[in-house]
Amino acid sequence: MRMLARRVGWRFLGFRRFLIPCAMPNDTRPSNGQFATTLQIVSTVFFTFLCYLTIGLPLAVLPSFVHVDLAYSSVVAGLAISVQYLATLLSRPYAGRTADAWGPKRTVLCGLVACGASGLLVALAGVFSDVAWLSLLALILGRLVLGFGESWVSTGAIMWGIGQVGPSHTARVISWNGVATYGALALGAPLGVALDNAYGIEALGGAIALSGIVGLLLARMKRATPVIHGERLAFHAVLGRVLPFGMGLALGSIGFGAISTFITLYYASHHWDNAALALTAFGVCFMGVRLLLGSSIGRFGGYRVAMVSFALEAFGLIVLGIAPTGFTALLGAALSGAGFSLVFPSLGVAAVNLVPAQNRGAALGAYSVFLDVALGVTGPVAGLIVGAYGYAEVYLCAAIAAIAAVLLTLWMARVAQAREGGKKVAQTA
Repeated sequence: MRMLARRVGWRFLGFRRFLIPCAMPNDTRPSNGQFATTLQIVSTVFFTFLCYLTIGLPLAVLPSFVHVDLAYSSVVAGLAISVQYLATLLSRPYAGRTADAWGPKRTVLCGLVACGASGLLVALAGVFSDVAWLSLLALILGRLVLGFGESWVSTGAIMWGIGQVGPSHTARVISWNGVATYGALALGAPLGVALDNAYGIEALGGAIALSGIVGLLLARMKRATPVIHGERLAFHAVLGRVLPFGMGLALGSIGFGAISTFITLYYASHHWDNAALALTAFGVCFMGVRLLLGSSIGRFGGYRVAMVSFALEAFGLIVLGIAPTGFTALLGAALSGAGFSLVFPSLGVAAVNLVPAQNRGAALGAYSVFLDVALGVTGPVAGLIVGAYGYAEVYLCAAIAAIAAVLLTLWMARVAQAREGGKKVAQTA
C-alpha cells in the first residue's frame, strides 16, 4: 500500500507540473522557473492573440456581407476571404527573413500596424456598401493588408518567444502561439457578429483597428531579443528541407479553411441558427487539446501525434458534412478543431530544427507557407464545389485530404525510422 501511494503521489506531481498555470504560490523552485518561462511565452504570443482577433472579428460577418449585402456569388465570397491567405503566402518568406535579420520585435511592430490599417479599410467597405464594387475593393484591400500583418506578427511572435526562453522550448512556444491564435478566433467570431448586428460593419472595422493599436503600444514597451548572426540559407534551400512536413500541414489545413470560409453559409442553407458557435467550438476544442495534450508530442513522437490528429480531424469533417442538425454540425466542427490542434507543432518542431539557429525564422516561414497555400486555395475551390454539388461536399472533400495526410505522415515516419536505423548501423560499423 505504501508503494502504491508513493507511485500515485509521483504521478499526481507530474500532472501538477504539467498544469503549471494553475500551480499554487508555494510550488518548488523548478515549478516557479517553469511558470516564469510560461509567463514570458504568454506575454509574447499575446501579440498573436491581438493579431488573430483582428482576423476573427470579421470572419463570420464578411461572407454574408459579400454574398447577401453586396449580392455577389459564393465564389466571390470565398475569394474575398481567401485573398488574405494569398497575401500571407506572398509575405511569409519576407517575414521570416525580417525576423532573422531585423529581429522579431520590429517584425511584430510592422505586422500590428498592418492589422490596424485593415480595420480602417473594413470600415470603409461599410461606408461604401451602396456602391458594391467600391465596397468589395476596399474589403479586398483590407484583406490583403491583414494577410501581410498576419504573417509578420505570427512569425515574429514565435521567434520572439524562442529568443526569450531558448530553443529548447520551441514546442511550448509554438503550442502557446496556437492557443493564442485559435483562442482569438473563438472569441472574435461571435464578438464580431454581435458588433455587426448592433452597430454595423463600420463599428466592426473600428474594433479591428483598435486591436492593432493596443498591440502596437504594448509591443513597443517589451524588451527586444538579439539578432543571431551567421550564414543565411537561400529560401529555396530551406523550403526543400521542410517540404514533406509542409505538405502534411497543407492537407490538414484544408478542413479549417473550409470551416472558416463557408460555415456561416452552410448553416444558412439548412436554416440553422448560431453559425458563429461552430467557429467557437472549433477554437475552444483546439485550445483545450493544446493545453491538455501538448506534452504528448514529446512522449509519443511528432509522427504518431500527427497521424492521430489527422484521423480525428477527418472524422470530425465527415460528421460535419453529413450532419442532420445544427448541433451535430457543431459537434463535427469541435472534433475537427481537436484533431487539427496538434498538427502544426507535431510536424513544425522537426521542420524548424532542420536548419541552423540563424535560419529558424526562414524555416518557420517556409513551413507556414504551406498553411497559407492551403487556406488560400480552399476558398475559391470550395466555392466551385459548392456551386456544383453543395456545401456538405466541401467538408467531405476536406476529410479525404486529412486521410491523405495520415498516409503521408506514415510514409515520413517510416523514412525517418529507416534513416535512424542507417545512422546506428554506420556508427557500429
